[in-house]
Amino acid sequence: MSMKINKLEIENVKRIRAVRIEPTKNGLTVIGGNNEQGKTSVLDAIMWGLGGDNFRPSAPKRTGSEIPPVIKITMSNGLVVERKGKNSDLKVTDPTGRKGGQQLLNEFVETLALNLPKFMEASGKEKANTLLRIIGVGDQLTELEFKEKEIYQERLYVGRTADQKKKFAKEQPYYPDAPADLVSPSELIRQQQEILARNGENQRKREQAEQLGNKADMLTSQINDLERFIEEHTRKLEYLRNELTQTRTDLAIAAKTAAELKDESTAELEASISNIDEINRQVRANLDKQKAEDDARIYAKQYDELTEQLSKVRDQKTALLDNAELPLPGLSVADGELTYNGQKWDNMSGSERLRVATAIVRKLNPQCGFVLLDKLEQMDLQTLEEFGEWLQKEGLQAIATRVSTGDECSIIIEDGYVVKEPEPQKPATVDWRNVEL
Repeated sequence: MSMKINKLEIENVKRIRAVRIEPTKNGLTVIGGNNEQGKTSVLDAIMWGLGGDNFRPSAPKRTGSEIPPVIKITMSNGLVVERKGKNSDLKVTDPTGRKGGQQLLNEFVETLALNLPKFMEASGKEKANTLLRIIGVGDQLTELEFKEKEIYQERLYVGRTADQKKKFAKEQPYYPDAPADLVSPSELIRQQQEILARNGENQRKREQAEQLGNKADMLTSQINDLERFIEEHTRKLEYLRNELTQTRTDLAIAAKTAAELKDESTAELEASISNIDEINRQVRANLDKQKAEDDARIYAKQYDELTEQLSKVRDQKTALLDNAELPLPGLSVADGELTYNGQKWDNMSGSERLRVATAIVRKLNPQCGFVLLDKLEQMDLQTLEEFGEWLQKEGLQAIATRVSTGDECSIIIEDGYVVKEPEPQKPATVDWRNVEL
């Protein structure tokens, strides 16, 4: 069962002269009054009484008083805490008969309950770390967040690189008529030499055909001459005729071969050789474009894979927090900061902030059933009422101060004294006439 404050008795602490308060067990007890009347002194006295010398005011005794401070706090389990005497010695009386000092108090008094504003003024990361520490998932979540950030940064780099590659590929010129591979000058020259050699052989055959034609003409002339002397040169005529027949046969063959020959043009190769630098520039441009497109596809695939990894890590984070025993429904941690119902601290209302802080304090030490709050004048009456209703529902006790003398104040302090107290509840009356004996 959580410990709460049943009764406060304070004398000569800071601005307090003599105050006796019985806070509401469940809900909000608002200590009101004007400035410098002793409201905060009540909270300081509780903090010092329960928290020890770490919360001792620098000037604890009321100015003008010769009597040392006296603090007596009675807890809900009957434990009595007293500080009195010249040195404000601590005395703790346990109803079970145990004696104990500050160590016994530390078992059920949570430091943040005594100084809740310290938690509320902490950074978003500090609040989140406090929550993660008390639910026991801090190390696991830190590891997942580090992994998430690492994957996110890698994905960011891959995405940017993919976009750059895609843009570069789009800007690159493309030459559809250019060959797929770079052109070699030596290969072109070798091909040119082979064509020139074949053309030279063709020319040789043409010259041979011309020589044979000249020879045939000469033989024909000789035959004409010899025919006049046929009688004298019969044998020679026969020989020449046979020679002429053979020559004509050879001529026909040579003429036919020469007519079928076709010289190859080296103009294309010569143009290629002269334009080899431009051709190769186009080939390189095409290769660069193709490589950039391939790189863009590879990086796009990596980006998708990293997105899937990032999603898995975020799902693990969500599952980790969903399965944790959180002190308040709707409370979580996102991007290293505390959130409540999806809102970060700076977007929470005043009552939501108080709910979150109070719930976390209770989770830190379930035995501590109360919190102290200073300066609630910053909270409007509706928010104050909502917070009080939530405290009652949760079975928590809050003792707070507010610069006000309105009806929302449970107690009003003036010049170190209580001038307004809650009206005691009248005991229920019984109509004995209707009671069966």
